[in-house]
Amino acid sequence: MAVHKVIEILAESKKSWEDATQIAVRQASKTVNNIKSVWVKDMSASVGKTGKLTIYRVNVKITFAVGK
Repeated sequence: MAVHKVIEILAESKKSWEDATQIAVRQASKTVNNIKSVWVKDMSASVGKTGKLTIYRVNVKITFAVGK
């Protein structure tokens, strides 16, 4: 039976929610091994003066294996 752990990470991007998610996984992978999945729990964005989205934010849960 495998043992998994879940961590929650907040990340942001000026490009997209997908890019923010990629940033979260990339950062987590620097210190966490065996990442198995990512779940986007929440998304939000900042709106600039022109009415366009300027910063995309995600709250993700990353699951990784810690045992056999």
